[in-house]
Formats: sequence, C-alpha cells, structure tokens
Amino acid sequence: MFFLQVALVVLLVACAVVAQVIQARMAGSAEAKRRSIAVAETFAHSPGILSALRAPQPSKVLQPLTEAGRRSAGVDFIVVMDTHGIRYTHPKPDRIGKRFVGRIEPSLAGRVYTESVHGPLGHEVQATVPVRGGEGKVVALVSAGLKVKTVTSQVERQLPLILGAGGVALLLVTAGAALLNRRLRRQTHNLDPGAMTRMYEHHDAVLHSVREGLLIVSADGRLLLANDEAARLLALPPDAEGSLVAELPGLPPGIRKLLTSGRRASGEVHLAGERLLAVTQRPTARRGGCSDGTVVVLRDSTELRALSGRAEMARERLKLLYDAGLGIGDSLDVTRTAEELAHIAVPRFADFVTVDLVDEVLQGEEPTGTGTGMRRTAVKGIREDHPFSEVGSLIDFVPSTPHARGMGTGRSELVPDLATATGLRLQDAEQMRTIEARGIHSMISVPIQARGIMLGVAAFWRCRKPEPFDEEELSLAEELVARAALSIDNARRFTREHTLAVALQRSLLPRALPEQSALDVAFRYLPAQSGVSGDWFDVIPLPGGRVALVVGDVVGHGLHAAATMGRLRTAVHNFSTLDLPPDELLSRLDELVSRIDQDESDADRDSGVIGATCLYAVYDPVERRCAMARAGHLAPALVGPDGDVTFADVPAGLPLGLGGMPYQAVALELAEGTQIVFYTDGLIEDRSRDLGVGMDMLREALARHPDRSPDEHCQAVVEELLHGRPRDDVAVLIARTLATPADRVADWDVPCDPAAVAGMRAAVARKLDEWDLSELSFGTELVLSELVTNAIRHGSPPIHVRLLRDRTLICEVSDGTSTSPHLQYATTTEEGGRGLFLVSQVADHWGTRYTPQGKVIWAEQALPAHDAPPAHRAAPPMQRRPDRSVQEANVQSAS
Repeated sequence: MFFLQVALVVLLVACAVVAQVIQARMAGSAEAKRRSIAVAETFAHSPGILSALRAPQPSKVLQPLTEAGRRSAGVDFIVVMDTHGIRYTHPKPDRIGKRFVGRIEPSLAGRVYTESVHGPLGHEVQATVPVRGGEGKVVALVSAGLKVKTVTSQVERQLPLILGAGGVALLLVTAGAALLNRRLRRQTHNLDPGAMTRMYEHHDAVLHSVREGLLIVSADGRLLLANDEAARLLALPPDAEGSLVAELPGLPPGIRKLLTSGRRASGEVHLAGERLLAVTQRPTARRGGCSDGTVVVLRDSTELRALSGRAEMARERLKLLYDAGLGIGDSLDVTRTAEELAHIAVPRFADFVTVDLVDEVLQGEEPTGTGTGMRRTAVKGIREDHPFSEVGSLIDFVPSTPHARGMGTGRSELVPDLATATGLRLQDAEQMRTIEARGIHSMISVPIQARGIMLGVAAFWRCRKPEPFDEEELSLAEELVARAALSIDNARRFTREHTLAVALQRSLLPRALPEQSALDVAFRYLPAQSGVSGDWFDVIPLPGGRVALVVGDVVGHGLHAAATMGRLRTAVHNFSTLDLPPDELLSRLDELVSRIDQDESDADRDSGVIGATCLYAVYDPVERRCAMARAGHLAPALVGPDGDVTFADVPAGLPLGLGGMPYQAVALELAEGTQIVFYTDGLIEDRSRDLGVGMDMLREALARHPDRSPDEHCQAVVEELLHGRPRDDVAVLIARTLATPADRVADWDVPCDPAAVAGMRAAVARKLDEWDLSELSFGTELVLSELVTNAIRHGSPPIHVRLLRDRTLICEVSDGTSTSPHLQYATTTEEGGRGLFLVSQVADHWGTRYTPQGKVIWAEQALPAHDAPPAHRAAPPMQRRPDRSVQEANVQSAS
C-alpha cells in the first residue's frame, strides 16, 4: 500500500512540475503580449507621431524612432503602417512599403489586437493598436512584438528552479505519506466497540434515508435486507425480510424473475404499478467460489423520463437553431443561402422544404411587385422524387394560398391538415393529390422578411410523423426563417453592390488586346472574394512597331479602388501618347497622383490613391530591347527560350503619390521567344505565406517549360499558385517577345546636305519596289523629302532614316536636336510652312518622340489591301489616305 501511495505521489509531483513548466510558458507568453501591447500603445500615443505621419516622407522620420524604441523596450520589432497595412517602418528596411503580415481589421475598428503569426522575422507574437487623429479617427496602426524564440529562452532559464522545487516537494510529500500510512494502520487496528457501534448506526441511518431502493438477496433466494425506499417502491410487507423472493406478494413479475435469476443487470427498466423503475443487480463477494447472493439497486425514473424527454426536445431545437446560425449565410449568395435553409431543416425539423423567392431578390434588386409571382429557389426532402415544382420554375400563387397571404400580411400560417387547404387545391389540384399520395399531411408557411422587405416564402411539410405541426413548432419555424432571412437580404444587397462594382471594373479594364506584331500576349484576371479591387493591366501599341506593357495595383477594394484604377489607366494612356521613357512616365504619373491626393477634402482623406503601384515597360521588336521602370511594384519574371526563370533587376522606386525620389529605368536586351511575366501581389502574397515563398512558387510554376505558350503559362500559374477564389484581385499578363525580321527593316545615314534628299528618295523607292509596295512610293517619297529637308535645315547631325514594314509602312527620320516641329497653315502668299501639313495629309498618323540623342519624327501609311494583315485591310474612313490627284495638287501648291 505504501508503495502505491509513493507511486501516486511521484505522479502528482510530476504533474505539478509539468503544470509549473506550462504555467511558466503561459506566463512568458502573457508577459510577451503585455509587453508588446504596452510598447505599441506607448509608441502610438507618443507625442509627435501624428506630425510624423503627416510628413511628406513618414518613413524617414519614424524609422529611427521605432528602432530606438525597439532597442530600449526589449522587443524585436516596432512597425508603423497606414490604414491599408502598408508599412512605414520595419527592422528590415527592405520590408518598408510592403503589406503587413497579420490582421488589421480589429485595430481599424479601434481595438487592441494580439496574435501569433509567421512574419519576416519568423514566428512572432505581436500586438496591433490604433493611432487616432484629432477627431478620434484611426489614421494609422502601430504593431510591436517579440519572436516566440525569445519568449521560449526565458522559460528555459526557469527550468532548473522548477525541477529543484519539484524534487524537494517529492521528498516532503513521500515522507508525509509514509508517516500518514503508519498512523492510519495504527488507528485501524485499535478501534473500540463504541466506535464500531457508532459506525454501524451511521451505516443504518444512511441506508434507510437514501432515495434509492436497496435489496440484498441471498444465494438461496431469500430477502436479507430491504431499506425503506425499496419497501415503498415495491410495496413490500413489513415482515418481508427473511422471506423467499418467489413468495413475496405483489412483486411485479419482471422484477421477481430478475431477483430469482441472480444474473447481472444494469439499468433495466421495469414497470411497477405506475412507476418506471431502473434496476441494477450485481453479485456479492464470493467465498470459496460460491456467491453469497446479489445486491439490487432500484431507482424511480418516472419523472426523470418525462423531464428528460422535454429537455431532449428543447436541446434538439436549440441545436437546430445553433446549427442554422453557423450554417446559413456564410456565402453571400442568395440561391445558396436558400439551399442552406432547406438543408438545415431536413430531416431534423421537416420532411420536405420549399423556398420561393421574388425574382428581383435573385437579381439583387429590391422587390417592387405584389409578391404573388415567385421563383422556386430551393427544394429539399427525405426523398429525391419530391412532388413539388422543380427549382427554377416561376409560380404565380393564387391569393387564397398560405404563401400569398403570408406575403400580403407578413404572418406565418399553420395548416395542420392539408385536406382543409382549399387555396392550395385551387393553385394546383393535381399536384395536391400527388402530395397527399406521398403521405404529406401538414405544413407551415413562413414569409421571409428582413428590414421590412418581403423576400419570399419558406414552406415546411411533414409526412413521417402522424401528428401535425403544433404551435411550438410554428414558433421554431419562424425563428429558423428569421435567421435565414437576414442572410438572404445581406446576400441580395451584396449581389447588387458586387454587380455594380464588377460592371464598373470590367468597363475600365481592357475588353480585348490590340493588334500588334511585337508581342504574343495572354492575360488572366481574377476578382477577389470580397468584390472588386484596383488591379489593372494594359497593352498599348506605340509608334515604330513598339508596344507598351503596364500593370498596376491600387490598395483597397470596392468602387473607389475600381474608379481610381480607371483614372490611373486613363492617365497612362494619355502619357503614352507623348512617347515618354518609362521612368519619366512614372514620374509624371506620380505627380498626378500627388495632385489628386492634395485635391481630396479633409473629410474624404481616406479616399486618396496613396498605395498605388505601377510597372511600365516598352518593347522594341527591331532592337529586341525592353525598357522598364517600376513604382513600388513587384519585379517581372523573365522566362528564357530555354525555360530558365529569372526576375528582372529593376529598381523598385516608391509607390505612386509618395514623391520625392526619381524613378530609374533599365533596358534589357531579350532573346526572341523570351516571355515577360507581369503580375500583382495577389498572385504570390497571402496571409498564410510570405512574399519570398510566393516568388519561389512562381519560379517553379514557370520553370522548365519552354514550349508553353503565354496562354498556357497563364493557366499554369493560376492553377498552381491559387486554390479557389483569391482573397485579393489577381492580374497576370504574359508577353512573348517577337523580333522584326531584318528583311522588313531598312535604314540609311543621311549627310547634312540638301543634295542628299534626291538620293534618299531614290533609295527608298528601290526598297519599296523590293517590298512590292510601289503603290506607296509617291506618298513615301513626299513624306521623306519633307522630313529629311526639315532635319537638314533645322536639325543637326547625325541624321538617320529608317523604313519599317510592319502592319503599316513606317518612315522615321531622326536628328540630334530636341526641337519639336509644329504643324502650320501657311497663307497663299507664304513660300514655306506647308511641309508638315503635306505630311499630315499623306500619312495616316505622324508624330514625334524624343530620345537621349535627339528626336525622331515618324509617319505611318496603311499598306495596300493585298499586303495588309486582316485587321488592317479596311482602314477607317477618317484614316484613309487622300487619292493621288489630291497629293499631286498639294505638291504643286507647295512648289
């Protein structure tokens, strides 16, 4: 016995040590959370933080302060971010400007929120608190925390002390157990007769006062003992003890048979008069292999059974309502929510359920009609071959049906017997006969209404239970439908807002890719779960056969993000017409965003476009060079013709609207067949994985597949990196580079001498004859003469001429000056000033672009119908060239 006690003591001490270790760990984690909250709140309420957030460059002001505070407070990081989760500070400077890893919604609502995440520093315990402005509005967030490794090391230093204390406790408790065991043995052997008498008196008092009947039956079937409760339950006579059980009068037959059998029984229910008795029988201790008898315990379970039945019914109904709260309305889809209501109710409440909704509700609109005509939205039953109208059918309920009356009055109706439902028979007598033939005899009709709007009707039908629905079940049906009605109305409102936002965004995104010969382009766009966002892309043809590729992202979701995206896309289109280099275009776009933010009123400060990123690239198929620059956007991936994947080394730059720093462009020479992969952060970044992990996954999805087309690459990337509908918008744009064949390009260096113009015209005429484009010789020679003459007279060397045969015939003349030519309308008395006017009349398009060496004046002419690609065979009426007689008349007037 002593050794058993020692074993129990050792087990208890071991459990205590383990509990101390767990408590120490929990205390360490709690201390880490308290310290994180204290540091974050102290920094969030520190003077000067609001002025630092309003500074032009908050990161320069806040980064030194957070690093100093982090070292002095003993935490691993202090991060300041805006209300979109974009970091202003971080111990790792390369994380500044990236999205914060963790939840920010509770802090945006004004609460302090703690969590454990896998962030840039590893497994971290962090606290996020709001920073409030002058009017109490949340203007920024501060997060502070420690790495879990730091907390664990503090706990490990306490282990020696805990183990030592456990050892001392083990020794003390073992010694105490030994002394107590010795004392108990001594006391047990020295009991006096009085103590024993008192013990038996107490035993007898307890035996006859308990509320359970107790019987002891000997091996020969005699009743040795029966307490007062057993005598009452079985109506035993006063002299029953000592009598044979088989001869006791009034004993129920089932109980008599059980007592005389001597078998084991556990909780058997027997009827004794009007009582239900739960009987348990066990054999007593054996002596020499023979049983001394049995012990029987009797319990009166009559009232308990009635109470337990009512309690079980109430529990099932509460469980049904609880499951309905969890299982209905998590999809924000009207049809699915109606199906969830039917699925929850069958078979736990009803045998069949039909849900009918007004057509406007399914389309996201507010019902405006009488509501008698409804669409069958969901049908669920215990059998697949239900007798009701199929899903999708339009039902016009007659006014006398419970459905129509419920839509008119807003009150539920209980029909205990369908044989009396004349309105349903008037609706469809044949269908009612089928319903009754299936055994359906009772129904409940409950109108679906939320926020004062009638959305439809839910009907519950019963066939398995013979009793009809009652008033309590009517209340349960109303409660069940009320919970679903709010979810259906929320889904209706979401459908309306989502439809508007998606329509706006779709109208702002490219509907089709433009025709061009420089790139083979494919794209994918996936909207977010919560609606539309600000991800966008574009493909813009440029003069000289070049193509601009652009992808951007506006932080946030909803109509404002979509509208902001449209403003930026329009601005990029306008700036691209100026043919600016990528870095200069981003600089102008940054200035535009800054002006937009400054124009926002104080009340709408949150609706600025701070947080927008952009990547702009221009590809020249003649030189196979791609110039690109980015403003806070992710670097593009390059898939070589051999399948190797690299990420372009393009300086990141600040997001649009922050200003203060120039953007840098890089020019890459790409082999023909190289695929350039543009994407937004929703593709590779998620709350469950860091940015680096996502980029590695993208690399693996693209690598070792040189034979894939851009469209196949798009599909593979989406399937391997995304599972289901993404939380954020995703835009993927993949372009495979093409090279202009050398036999479609001709260029010449022109001496700075007016006499060289004639030779230039002859060389161009020969090249057009070689290309079988003699029809364009007259117009091309005229354009070339005017442009080369202007370059010689008003420009400076070197002068260069290039002729491109693409989807159009492109003539380019470059010189070493940046002076921009202007189109003039010369009077009849002026001898000059008609050169560019003639060029504009002959060419379909013309313009000027600037290079680091000077400028290029270009002009495009449509190819003849037999030589033009299919998209260019029929030029728009406003772009057709004047006929030859008009050209000759213009030349004569110019001369």
